[in-house]
Amino acid sequence: MTLFAQEATFHVDVKLVNIFVNVTDKNGVIVGALTQNDFAVFEDNRPQQIAVFERKTDVPLNLTLAIDTSGSVRKDLDEEANGARKFAHDILRTQDQMSVIEFATDVTELTPFTNNLSRIDHAVGELRTDNSTALYDAIRLGSEGLGKRQGRKVLVLVSDGDDTAKTSTYAQALEAALRNEVMIYSLIDVPIEASAGRDLGGEHALITLAEQTGGKHFYVGEGGMDKAFAQVSDDLRTQYLIGYYPQHQVPGVEFHRVVVTVPRAAADEFNVRNKAGYYADAAKGN
Repeated sequence: MTLFAQEATFHVDVKLVNIFVNVTDKNGVIVGALTQNDFAVFEDNRPQQIAVFERKTDVPLNLTLAIDTSGSVRKDLDEEANGARKFAHDILRTQDQMSVIEFATDVTELTPFTNNLSRIDHAVGELRTDNSTALYDAIRLGSEGLGKRQGRKVLVLVSDGDDTAKTSTYAQALEAALRNEVMIYSLIDVPIEASAGRDLGGEHALITLAEQTGGKHFYVGEGGMDKAFAQVSDDLRTQYLIGYYPQHQVPGVEFHRVVVTVPRAAADEFNVRNKAGYYADAAKGN
């Protein structure tokens, strides 16, 4: 009698990891003409094979605009509103959606996701000031709302970085952004130039939140709010999309760190920005 051994077949569900990447040269000028062959991707120090590549990606943009309306930035509220309106009109395409939230003592949604510019204009006109600043609550709640959507997910923060509500923490805000694959752009509105009157720790938090999520920070200084919003628009319009199916993963790792490089370039020739990594239970294709 002949016995046939039945081979067991195992199916591994490896999900596509999407990384949005920005590249600038040593002078800060956006580099938008690189090809797939220019990039290398590493996950947990292991090289990965690029499966998807797009330059100046057309992936739909989901954007939450979160505006600080606490007392410390009250003087700039009209400028913030005008800049926000212009930003929405400049950045949104038919496939894109924007929501608007304000945060002071509480976080309030002024309009859900829409590409109706009249609704966005009206929402920005409803900004109201209050005393405290629930910055980390705004990041956490904004990220969770974005996480329910498909496509690029971007949170634009307008704030001086001073969290006085002390409900959510910096760590909780960052984890929410990374778990929901949200890029943070921080527009830092410094109330006064003298360091004695500035929350330097809060400013640093806004900077590192942007760095860790693949976004960027801008100070609202010379050129005002319009220039800062225009810089965000330029950055979002020149992103590369790089996708890969993870290979040789170490089992049991909760957070996978991702590094994107341009190997042919000298170490100081390009600045490559992308999110620090992703949580294993949050990876999904867009």
